[in-house]
Amino acid sequence: MKGLLRNVAVQATLGWILGTYLRLVLRTIRWRHENVACVEPVLAGDSGAVALFWHGRIPLCLSVAPQWWRKQTRAFVSPSADGEFIAKALAMSGFPAIRISSAKKGDSAKARQAVAAIREAVSWVSEGNALVVTPDGPRGPNEVIAPGALQIARRSGQPVFLMGIAANPAAQMKTWDKVMFAAPFGRGAVVWEGPLQVPPDADDQAIQALIEDWSARLSAVTRRAEALVGRAPH
Repeated sequence: MKGLLRNVAVQATLGWILGTYLRLVLRTIRWRHENVACVEPVLAGDSGAVALFWHGRIPLCLSVAPQWWRKQTRAFVSPSADGEFIAKALAMSGFPAIRISSAKKGDSAKARQAVAAIREAVSWVSEGNALVVTPDGPRGPNEVIAPGALQIARRSGQPVFLMGIAANPAAQMKTWDKVMFAAPFGRGAVVWEGPLQVPPDADDQAIQALIEDWSARLSAVTRRAEALVGRAPH
């Protein structure tokens, strides 16, 4: 299966299918945004931003496109086989990827790639652009923020926004991230929170405390979005 997913033709086909689905979801679902005014100063100004939503809501991610289309915006995407067609799908809608690898312990090559991607992201956000990240991807654990997004925010000095996304009716798969696929012509909600800041002098202990706090907050706005569309949490 992994070999098949690495086939160029397969990647292109899957990317087109996902990209088409993403745009269908954006155009046919009645999207409601709560507290979106919190991000308006960034969208209208010169500040950069880091925006976070959970990995399992990637199929719903174009719900926030009308906001982030107002800035130069890129997405953090894994260089894995499934990440490749996700990157192609997002590029179809104007969100080119920065490819980030979550290196396993002892994998020096992937560690170097991850450092290079973080540097590219810091530079991108520092220049006044936006970066969208699924901070529990690509491997999980589900709804636990990995430190990379916070390190980008700390080093760039730019604000972080949380985006809880949900739709109903929708199917939720039994994957590690409980990925959600919405049916067209339903209801959707995005709940925004921010701006949040990572202090420039935050040490590892402070970063860990923020990870715990912000993971809980991102899950809370996701549950709020589910409640707004009448969907029970899974």
